Amino acid sequence: MLTGRGEGNKAADCLRIALKDYNLKFATILDDPDLASFRALPEFKELQEEARLGGEDIGDSFRRDLKLISEVRAPFRGVRKFFYFAFAAAAGISTFFTVPRLIQAFKGGDGAPDLLETTGNAAINIGGIVVLVSLFLWENKKEEEQMVQITRDETLSRLPLRLSTNRVVELVQLRDTVRPVILAGKKETVTAAMQKADRFRTELLRRGVLLVPVVWGERKTPVIEKKGFGASSKAATSLPSIGEDFDTRAQSVVAQSKLKGEIRFKAETVSPDEWERWIRDQQISEGVDPGDDVYIVLRLDGRVRRSGRGMPDWAEISKELPPMDDVLSKLER
Repeated sequence: MLTGRGEGNKAADCLRIALKDYNLKFATILDDPDLASFRALPEFKELQEEARLGGEDIGDSFRRDLKLISEVRAPFRGVRKFFYFAFAAAAGISTFFTVPRLIQAFKGGDGAPDLLETTGNAAINIGGIVVLVSLFLWENKKEEEQMVQITRDETLSRLPLRLSTNRVVELVQLRDTVRPVILAGKKETVTAAMQKADRFRTELLRRGVLLVPVVWGERKTPVIEKKGFGASSKAATSLPSIGEDFDTRAQSVVAQSKLKGEIRFKAETVSPDEWERWIRDQQISEGVDPGDDVYIVLRLDGRVRRSGRGMPDWAEISKELPPMDDVLSKLER
């Protein structure tokens, strides 16, 4: 188990070397259960941010993966950027040939092109270049913002929770199973919101709601036995990829079924400081003052569905969220 800043720095340095010199995929760092305790440290976030920005220092595989995910979420962005660039280049070439004609039109004389027409053509070309370049830069900015959000979603998915059975899991293991509702704020505010939620318990459970209270400034040391980077086998259980053999997949289905049975109405955060850090980053991205009372409702696929200041209106949440067996819930998976 990693506990000190120095150990986290050493681990991050080793992983940087592996990423740069041994072509380690960043996805391995995200998925390896033995690195669960490292992912709960600030050093992991620093390494993840370096990987998101790309560069030869730690390889660019993670940034490529982010770009692929970004393309899936915005499938025609690459096509639009290509056409913006191509049309801007065409307008630039046209302007290159128009400028000498414009100079000649200003000079006048026999055979000089019409000044008004030539000026109009030049203005159209220059205006087109400005608009197309602006659109290209805007698409780049939106792509970068989306990759930041994807990175934040990935960080969220690796945050640990303790279920009512005392089992510790990462949030990613609950995908397609529950809709976590994060309640972050002062203790009295969060406690009051939890008590109000009890009145709607039946309806919220039908909709897969799992309450995740985060009290500002609360620090608890997770009681998990780990060796090296490793987490307990219970915390490490996750679903295999489609490419794995049938027996492994069958075992994972059984494991997921058992996990569903362990989920109740409320879960406890492990490593609260990491939860707070993620929530504060999310508040900044949404233009909310860090430290304000907020709630965040997640989708079944783990992404943010909605968020707001204060605590949620449970009656409204019950009406908004479809039951787990509803068609709309299946579309979220």
